[in-house]
Amino acid sequence: TKEALFTILQDLRPEDHFNIIGFSNRIKVWQQDQLVPVTPNNIRDAKKYIHNMSPTGGTNINGALQTGAKLLNDYIAQNDIDARSVSLIIFLTDGRPTVGETQSSKILSNIKDAIHDKFCLFTIGIGNDVDHKLLERMALENCGMTRHFQEDEDAASHLKGFYDEIGTPLLSDIRVDYPEDNVEEVTQNFFPNYFNGSEIIIAGKLINRTSDSLHVEVTASNSKKYILLKTDVAIDLPSRNYIRGIPGLEDGKGDNNYIERAWSYLTIKELLNSRLKSDDDQEKDRLMEKAKSMALAYNFVTPFTVLKMREAGLHSELPQEEFISPSTDGIGEKLQSLQGHKAPPGIHRQQDKERIKISKTSADGDPHFVIDFPSSKFSVCFNIDGEPGDILRLVSDHKESGVTVNGQLIGAPAPPNGHKKHRTYFSTITILNNKPQRSYLEITPKRIILDDGERLILSCGRSAVVRSSNLEVSISANSNITVTIRDTISFVILIHHYKRPAPHQRHHLGFYISNSKGLSSDSHGLLGQFLNHEVKLLQEYLNTSHQQVGQNQTEAFKSNPTNTLKVKGRLVPVVWKQRRIYNGQEEVDCWFAKNNADKLIDGSYKDYLASHPFDTGTSFGTNNSL
Repeated sequence: TKEALFTILQDLRPEDHFNIIGFSNRIKVWQQDQLVPVTPNNIRDAKKYIHNMSPTGGTNINGALQTGAKLLNDYIAQNDIDARSVSLIIFLTDGRPTVGETQSSKILSNIKDAIHDKFCLFTIGIGNDVDHKLLERMALENCGMTRHFQEDEDAASHLKGFYDEIGTPLLSDIRVDYPEDNVEEVTQNFFPNYFNGSEIIIAGKLINRTSDSLHVEVTASNSKKYILLKTDVAIDLPSRNYIRGIPGLEDGKGDNNYIERAWSYLTIKELLNSRLKSDDDQEKDRLMEKAKSMALAYNFVTPFTVLKMREAGLHSELPQEEFISPSTDGIGEKLQSLQGHKAPPGIHRQQDKERIKISKTSADGDPHFVIDFPSSKFSVCFNIDGEPGDILRLVSDHKESGVTVNGQLIGAPAPPNGHKKHRTYFSTITILNNKPQRSYLEITPKRIILDDGERLILSCGRSAVVRSSNLEVSISANSNITVTIRDTISFVILIHHYKRPAPHQRHHLGFYISNSKGLSSDSHGLLGQFLNHEVKLLQEYLNTSHQQVGQNQTEAFKSNPTNTLKVKGRLVPVVWKQRRIYNGQEEVDCWFAKNNADKLIDGSYKDYLASHPFDTGTSFGTNNSL
């Protein structure tokens, strides 16, 4: 977490002002009674202060927030800050309130009074000892957002990602208004802030369906000026419930009620958020019933509906009216649509820890790459010493098969007495496919996001199979994920979890190619470039004696530890090594190419860096984004 705070400090803008408050049994403020400007010296001193911070027991949530709110309020009053500027508190805790005020209702009331709608509160909980509902209500009632991370997750990268979402405010007090006699049942149309990279979605119903246009007024402000936009938007009646570019809609195979479902989705979220903020039991019941009724009508899975599954036929039924839990933690991820996948979507349980036979061709561990050449009867291996945050292009066949695979690296300290400065592992694997229609998978050790026109979030901790029109995702709980595209391309992602990770260990993923028949001969990437090529072990460099002819391959390798490969006309010096793959279950003999696979791969490893996880380009062609 300290590393993440260091990164956040480095990302502060020159015009920002900040302070740091530590809280346990006592409240400790880094710079008393003031916010300090972002300068190199202040950033340096803040890093020193964070480095020396240590927990001393107790959690005074109320006191910390009261102190933070007073700092911001005093600064705004003393410096005559323009109302259009954006102020916020980022509150991070791993515990429940145990010191000072501990009653949730009183804490919420105190915070509301202290903030008084002048700025927003963003909350982050780490571990299982936090009060999720309290943190969610704190953020919800004060125009913020909340996040929750497990202790064994990489909190540093999550915290950095969260700050990236809110670190660059572009607009504040955004309001979108329509004539009252033209629309009804409009979803949220006022937003306290708009951050770089975020989105604003509003949906509603037209009252006058014969009108040719809809008048819209948008007001907002930034740090320099107020903004007013007035316009009349044309209403295309034949396609008013249609969005161009949504896969399947143009040929009539998609969801023809896409906009109506978007409206229902947003309305359900607002109902559940209102229920969370309410202290009236009757009001909470009314909101729950309304949300449940709408979820059943539009086939959404919520905390108050359940998806009933049948084992035998690999079929699932639509959501049933069943109360599961009063919790609405993370409601944005718990609303899952059943449309967009073949009806029914085909979710069923399967046996855990099923052993699968897959190719040796893989990228796993730190990360170690293995390429299997069956016709040559040997394997080649290499390492890529990338930097944390690097996104490596593993398979690139966007123009032909439409498939691209990218892997993002996460950093970890080197083990004691190790020769490396740091280790890197794959924290995220992104699989993109654009044929016959756009779809993608984003896989982490915790969850899978599948988007093939509809967004579905799956847990890696539960076995399931999901099928859509052109791909299948099979999850073996906490073990592996198999992704099959058009029955001709298969990838297997191994999930590596540590019960008690050492400082140099991180939860990570391994990527294996199981079936590459559907990939073209022009495939590229760190792994893809070798799928349809062979390499030659130069015999003139061998010193194999007649006595070695009958030896097995391993013994032959051991007796000739240094050799040369010929790859696409290039001579590559290699040494014999052994690598463990499949979670250490199998040992592979391989010829190892040093120096980031110098001469073995086309170009250098930097040519395989993607600009973002969804980048489908390559340095050997034109960059694109899916």
